[in-house]
Amino acid sequence: MINRRTARIGFGAALLAALLAGLAGCTQQADGPKGWRTAAVDRGQVQVSISATGTLRALSTVDVGTQVSGQVESVAVDYNDRVIRGQEIARIDPANFRTRLTQTEADLASARANLNEAQTALKLAEAELKRKIDLAGRKLISASELDIAQAARDQAMARVGSARAAVQQREAGVADAALDVEYAVIRSPVDGVILLRSVEPGQTVAASFQTPVLFRIAEDLTRMQIDLSIDEADVGQIRTGLPVRFTVDAYPNRNFEGKVHQVRLAATTLNNVVTYPVVVEVSNDDESLLPGMTANAEIEVASRREVLRVPNAALRFKPEGMEAPAPQWGAGGGLAEDLPKIAAGLGLDAGQQQKLDEVIEAFRARAEQRRQAMAGGGGGPTAGGGAGAAPTPEQIAAFRERMRKATETALAPFRDSLSEAQRARFDAELDLVMNARRVTLWVLEGKQPQAVTVRVGVSDSGHTEVLSGLDEGAQVIVGAGS
Repeated sequence: MINRRTARIGFGAALLAALLAGLAGCTQQADGPKGWRTAAVDRGQVQVSISATGTLRALSTVDVGTQVSGQVESVAVDYNDRVIRGQEIARIDPANFRTRLTQTEADLASARANLNEAQTALKLAEAELKRKIDLAGRKLISASELDIAQAARDQAMARVGSARAAVQQREAGVADAALDVEYAVIRSPVDGVILLRSVEPGQTVAASFQTPVLFRIAEDLTRMQIDLSIDEADVGQIRTGLPVRFTVDAYPNRNFEGKVHQVRLAATTLNNVVTYPVVVEVSNDDESLLPGMTANAEIEVASRREVLRVPNAALRFKPEGMEAPAPQWGAGGGLAEDLPKIAAGLGLDAGQQQKLDEVIEAFRARAEQRRQAMAGGGGGPTAGGGAGAAPTPEQIAAFRERMRKATETALAPFRDSLSEAQRARFDAELDLVMNARRVTLWVLEGKQPQAVTVRVGVSDSGHTEVLSGLDEGAQVIVGAGS
């Protein structure tokens, strides 16, 4: 009996334990996860950059060929040699050209002798004509004899003209032969460094429509450039003057700097991918960078320092079973708050800072007028809907276009005071701010997540800039679970 009673008690205890476990499981499923993973809104740097790979080359590279054909007699330079403009770098055997020059000089001497003979004959013909005119005046000769004398004089003049033309022709031949003798000596057209030497003594070279490259000379290796190919989706963010950082495999622990010099319009399409060439200027004072090196570059489109930021995971998080309200149009601040952040990295002087302060004050005044108008029932971007109603895409587009035009007009005095590099940086960052979006983030208040509409700016691989809607130290939810 004791054993049966003990068994019954044991079975009842096991059943009670199972019921309690099931009830606990139901409670946990209803209440959701035990906790939330959060991250604090902090201050730091958010940097937007575009990555690309390109090839280093000299700013100016000259291919040197030959203007005459023949056998190379000597080569005076080698790879990496420095040369100056006009320096002899190779010589083609000039024997044939000198022989031709001697022949043309002899032809010229013969032509000049023929000219002298023609000029002498002209003098005789003119003297004979003069006598015949005198005799004809005294009726001592017939008119036909006078005509014959005049014709003889005209023929002599024609022979002189022909002989003079022959002399000019022979002079041109001599000059051409002399140039060939001069071209037999190949000289450097620029100051620079020999990058390529593809000719050896004894080699025969031929000048033709496609003259072979005998030497390649880099004009100045202290200033170089990188040719990058940028995807069409990113090229709109690139402007002249933007800073560029890059590395090369030869110096993996060293960072180099440059700036965007040109965005070229010659698009290239490969496998239905459209890219545009972007030229980056690089200073190479120590000449550690060599032509042909592969550069892994990052074009700094925008950089925010000491700004509020949240981890990107917070933008992707959405509590299970909870619906976020639509982001409210008009939530957050405006350009009056954003402009000081944009201008922080421009290095403004006193005059530029004064113009910026005037622009910011004007934006604040306009923002106050809009707030008063909307408080009094005036229309805004959501005109036609209820208070706080989400605007249509057409209303948003029209409102942004009006705001963009008004902003460009208001910023013109300040923008005109900037240098070219400052203007490029300012335009790039202003464009990113003008295209700022509104998102819903979840913050932890007590133990419950609350949706907050936040205006966010630029994003990098880890963080996103918070323009308005959150304070430093706020706890944003980045995931579920303890």
